[in-house]
Amino acid sequence: MSKRLVCLGDSFTEGVGDDDPAAPNGVRGWADRTAAVLAAGESGFRYANLAVRGKLLPQVLNEQVEPALAMKPDLVTLYAGGNDLMRPRVDLDALADSYERAVARLRASGAQVVLFTGVDGVEDALFRTIRGRVAIYNEHVRGIAARHETLLVDMWSMRQLRDRRMWAADRLHLNAAGHTEIAIAVLDTLGVRHELRHVTLGARPRLSARERRAENFRWGREHALPWIGRRLKGESSGDAMSPKWPVLEAFGGD
Repeated sequence: MSKRLVCLGDSFTEGVGDDDPAAPNGVRGWADRTAAVLAAGESGFRYANLAVRGKLLPQVLNEQVEPALAMKPDLVTLYAGGNDLMRPRVDLDALADSYERAVARLRASGAQVVLFTGVDGVEDALFRTIRGRVAIYNEHVRGIAARHETLLVDMWSMRQLRDRRMWAADRLHLNAAGHTEIAIAVLDTLGVRHELRHVTLGARPRLSARERRAENFRWGREHALPWIGRRLKGESSGDAMSPKWPVLEAFGGD
């Protein structure tokens, strides 16, 4: 089992959507949940989380890989590129090349690495528009994982993540239930026993056309317009944020 876990990435790994006022940056997330399980089963376990919301893949690699290597981790998780995929233009091949170079460096350090595919957003109007991009990105990630013998969490095949009740109100980030699903998937991929349980949501509620329009209007006003405003100003939600766990330290999780 790992003794030194370092997690790299953007809002997905920071834990945005899984609100917890008592946690650093006000969020918990799958990485913290995973670290809590690992800490309970391994004496001397240490954890760092360098992920910051809003970061593009080049920023994640340029700002987080070197600090991570300096910590000499034996386990690294890396997910980046989701924000790039939502930009008007993206060079997927160039992103994959830089991603692979970073993975090669992490693996050369002796660390095991966990990578992730993107989620299949077929049932969401926003994510469905970039579904083709995500599929191409995923093929790149699968190839990188195979060539460098990393572990892979295939979120594309996690059908439960298609249910919007796994997502926060902004429709961009997983909520506590969704982050728990990712923690379970990571721990299962690592072969670590745990007591986390899948959330049972039951039948989906049926909304009338009027209710759906009202919900979409509220989402546009509260989330989409501010997001567009930041893009137009060249701002990011993470501009004023720092990593929640910037150095390796003991972790209790609760």
